Amino acid sequence: AAAAAPLLMQRYEGRARGRGVAAHGWRLCLAHRFEEPWQPYGAGDVPLAEVLRHIGLCWRYFFWWYKKTRLEKKSPFIDLLYAVPLQQIYGCPLGGIGGGTITRGWRGEFCRWQLNPGIYHYETVIADQFTVCLRRKGLTVYQQVLSVERPSTLQGWNWGYCGHYAFYHALYPRAWTVYELPGQNVVLTCRQVSPVIPHDYQDSSLPVGVFIWEVENGNDEDVEVSIMFSLQNGMGTKEDKRGGHWNEPFAFEKEGTRVAGVVLHHCTPVNPFSLAISAREKAGTTVTHFTAFNPTGSGKEVWQDLLQDGRLDSPAGESAPTEKGEVTAAAVCTSCTVPARGHRTLELALAWDMPRVHFGSKEKLHLRRYTRYFSSEGNAAPALSHYALTHYEEWEKKIDAWQKPVLENSQLPPWYKSALFNELYFLTDGGTIWVELSPECCKEDVQGPAGTGLSQLLPVLQEYGRFAYLEGQEYRMYNTYDVHFYASFALIMLWPKLQISLQYDIAVTVVNEDVKLRQCLMGGQTAQVKLKNVVPHDIGEPDDEPWQRVNAYLMHDTASWKDLNLKFVLQVYRDYYLTQNSLYLRDMWPVCQAVMETELQFDKDNDGLIENGGFADQTYDAWVVTGASAYCGGLWLAAVCMMCKMADVLGDHETMQKYSAILQKGKESFERLLWNGKYYNYDSSGSVTSNSIMSDQCAGQWFLGACGLDQGQFEVFPKSHVVSALKTIFEKNVMGFAGGTMGAVNGMTPHGAPDTSSLQSKEVWIGVVYALAATMIQEGLVEEGFRTAEGCYRTVWEKLGMAFQTPEAYCEKKVFRSLAYMRPLSIWSMQLALQSRAGHAAAAPAPTLANTLHP
Repeated sequence: AAAAAPLLMQRYEGRARGRGVAAHGWRLCLAHRFEEPWQPYGAGDVPLAEVLRHIGLCWRYFFWWYKKTRLEKKSPFIDLLYAVPLQQIYGCPLGGIGGGTITRGWRGEFCRWQLNPGIYHYETVIADQFTVCLRRKGLTVYQQVLSVERPSTLQGWNWGYCGHYAFYHALYPRAWTVYELPGQNVVLTCRQVSPVIPHDYQDSSLPVGVFIWEVENGNDEDVEVSIMFSLQNGMGTKEDKRGGHWNEPFAFEKEGTRVAGVVLHHCTPVNPFSLAISAREKAGTTVTHFTAFNPTGSGKEVWQDLLQDGRLDSPAGESAPTEKGEVTAAAVCTSCTVPARGHRTLELALAWDMPRVHFGSKEKLHLRRYTRYFSSEGNAAPALSHYALTHYEEWEKKIDAWQKPVLENSQLPPWYKSALFNELYFLTDGGTIWVELSPECCKEDVQGPAGTGLSQLLPVLQEYGRFAYLEGQEYRMYNTYDVHFYASFALIMLWPKLQISLQYDIAVTVVNEDVKLRQCLMGGQTAQVKLKNVVPHDIGEPDDEPWQRVNAYLMHDTASWKDLNLKFVLQVYRDYYLTQNSLYLRDMWPVCQAVMETELQFDKDNDGLIENGGFADQTYDAWVVTGASAYCGGLWLAAVCMMCKMADVLGDHETMQKYSAILQKGKESFERLLWNGKYYNYDSSGSVTSNSIMSDQCAGQWFLGACGLDQGQFEVFPKSHVVSALKTIFEKNVMGFAGGTMGAVNGMTPHGAPDTSSLQSKEVWIGVVYALAATMIQEGLVEEGFRTAEGCYRTVWEKLGMAFQTPEAYCEKKVFRSLAYMRPLSIWSMQLALQSRAGHAAAAPAPTLANTLHP
């Protein structure tokens, strides 16, 4: 389907424009042949020892992994023995934020399931299909499953649709598949819509997807068209065969609109759920159904039923519960007559309802966000279906209004438009959970023993709930904070209240502690799980109890990491700058003071600059840093600057004087210890690689620029030095690496070879590259910024075929790490930089985003 002729696209775009549809953004990705093979670390020729680096760690990790997976029967927070294999099949995921997702591949299959929080099933369920039936003059002339598959089950169906007659397009949260039916002169366009709408905290939470089928009849006679949607009860796992599942037809009518379909009840002991397939009834449209059939059999009973008259029999009553070992499925069919040379629309929906969820520990019951608007009793699927089918047009208008300014900006390259929106898939498909705070929950329950100063904590969590997403689909830790630092731009720009809620949860954790001891895998030392006044690495894992027990990460003792506290301070001011939420700033100010006091201990020589500890003590957790460093030192100075700014805003003159003095000393030390005339050295250790060119060396300047603190009295890094460093990075790390076609390598030696001193120094981190590109744009290096970011997009989405599973990292030598990762959401910092430049060019007093964040 991804290899259709350009002629088809041109013809289709012409028809779409004729109907007033903005089609120009549709073909921006996924229509490519992919280069193979690429492999994850730890597979093929890449030994596990290279990933783990040390024999001692190998043994410690293996024994811990064995206990976790074989004895406790749980998934490890990072599984270095069994990486998720690359499958070049994924398309735009279905569903809103925090209610689970179902991914439909670009070939039409339903192939990735994330309904239980943070748990993925990479299963293609063959019965989950769309089938078309065409009838002329009372006779069926064409009936075809719209799938290129030729499976061993459902042999009574007509499989093997030729992919050369179809084309797939995705621009998240929508996707389009165009089917030309060979020899029929009929074109079908399936438009897939999910309610992912910026600044919308209601509909954006709904677990639904809508399929709008546009049917164009190019014949001189009427054609009766039926679209059948079939679905298995379950996700293609062994749970489908446990027995006790059942289906029932439904009809839901409200405000004059009737929706009919089948609910598939999936009755598991933990987190039971239901699926609903449905269609909208309207004038000239008929909706029929088949309540239950065996998806492992031939399927002839369904096929022949549809073939006979383009309808299904629609038996009344529910199906019998399945026996153990049995699987069941259902189908819904919507039909209409399309006049000669005419056009008609058929509307189908998929909804799922898992309202009450437990995490792996099963200690607490959580209600998903959408239960604020729909029942939490497990019977909401019909109402969700009706709501989706009667509101999707409103959703699309809002999505169009949001995306149109970007899509119609001729100065932006097409690949950037694709990346900007399609990378947002991770906000819903990142194991994302969005839950309500329990109504009976009191302030003491959420603030802990030390969180009394957060006056807005309870109001914020009660109004906007709790939000969490995984570091990656393979790195199973929620709200990994050193990585969220990069990704947070997407949240603060599009759903700022979720960013504020997340920050309150982090703040609560900061001021409390967990005195339990545990062994760290990297060094083998025993450490306290969480120290007071230290930002946690993460807020827990889905197999345990997030928020309740934090720091699932076991590789290092992150209490001694140098970047976590600083990233909290930087985000606090960035959030305030873009939202102007003064209550938030006042609440966070004591927490910022506390974490900065803790951070001051790392300035051993009192020169105003913190030092790294001679181990991997920051987000690059396999890349050793010693002494003053460009990355952590730059973040420190940026945080000190923002402490001065916040103190100024809040009228805290004593604190402002304190940090102004530190900033003055620190700036002098930073330049003296790290500036070499062209860029900032990796660190001040004097080691063989201390003068490596780090692509992320301007991370502090990136945040300062995003907050308008990069010039005038608050300038921290000399502009000439920043621009020189960025130009050096572009010359060496970008253009000197892989011919300038793969983005920026993390570390590059001055003589032009990648820094191979660690696993991570020789990698490209996509999220870091997007942040680097944003920094370049902020500093006026716009062309260099786009060229830098384009290398990552072309590599991930075109060469590797990693659509909707952008990894954390890849190397030049055809290996990658951690599929479907949080950090690439940093591309939204590029958009902020572009908006800020546009605002300055128009002589705006400040970036206009600050106003648009208040709907």
